[in-house]
Amino acid sequence: MVSDRHEQLLPGPAQAVYAISVAAELAGIGIQTLRLYEQHGLITPARSAGGTRRYSGDDLTRMRRIAALAEQGVNLAAIGHILELQDDNSALRDTNAELHHANNALRETNSALAAERDHLRRRQQPRS
Repeated sequence: MVSDRHEQLLPGPAQAVYAISVAAELAGIGIQTLRLYEQHGLITPARSAGGTRRYSGDDLTRMRRIAALAEQGVNLAAIGHILELQDDNSALRDTNAELHHANNALRETNSALAAERDHLRRRQQPRS
């Protein structure tokens, strides 16, 4: 299908392919604004071998989040703290989900071992 082929040609969300002018346009912000975000440490683009900034789809999403907060009157220092907290929260949620999955696997293993233990105990009991 044409749309499937088109999807395969698009870069992944973490792949840094957009130049600063394209990234700014896609994010709906000015180039100087994007540079300001970078100066404040809110966005860190990848660099090509020649040192050119390259932005990813994930970077574009982050730029839109920054711009939305700025439009609400939040200053850039506070935006930095908000984004850090959101990133930390997301990482904690991911870790929690992994731990929940691991805990469930351990519970299943524990149940299987308990069943095997009980089976072995029954076999070792003297028969009357």
